[in-house]
Amino acid sequence: MSTSSKRNWIRVFSRLMTAAVVALFLSFGAAAQGQDRKDYLSSLEADKIRDAETPNAKITLFLTYAEDRLKKFQYELAHPALANHADILNGMMNGYQSCVDDAADLIQLGLEKQQNVRQGIDLMASKTKDFMIILQKIQADAVDIDIYKNNLDDAVEGTTDAMNEAEKAKKKVAPPPVRRRN
Repeated sequence: MSTSSKRNWIRVFSRLMTAAVVALFLSFGAAAQGQDRKDYLSSLEADKIRDAETPNAKITLFLTYAEDRLKKFQYELAHPALANHADILNGMMNGYQSCVDDAADLIQLGLEKQQNVRQGIDLMASKTKDFMIILQKIQADAVDIDIYKNNLDDAVEGTTDAMNEAEKAKKKVAPPPVRRRN
């Protein structure tokens, strides 16, 4: 091999190695970015939560998604899928519980930071009461309960905890400002 062909070969080899290293770093970055998204949320839902500006807006979104998961769970019970029925039921119940937990966490965080989360607390208190009625009905009906009983019990416990924490938070949060008339 001549000197010029060796130089060309070294240039090509170094460019290929540089491209491989860049591709490796990009793949690690994409993997790390994918881990930010919670696995029970769709990418659109995660984007909406990320874009929400106030804790109240985020709490509202999480509770909306929890309600959606619970409705989908009820639909799946009434119209069982031919394949993966157990996985779908357990996934919906886990998704519901995760949304309620995240909303409760945002309330606690808002209280710690002394943010105005009164609207979120009120919404949590009212929605969790509605959720409990639905969960208790699901328990009472006991349709295919052996498939999802553990997740249902966890959801009932988590919803009860969130409801109790919301009631306690109502007492902790500062009262709304009162306008005085002159």
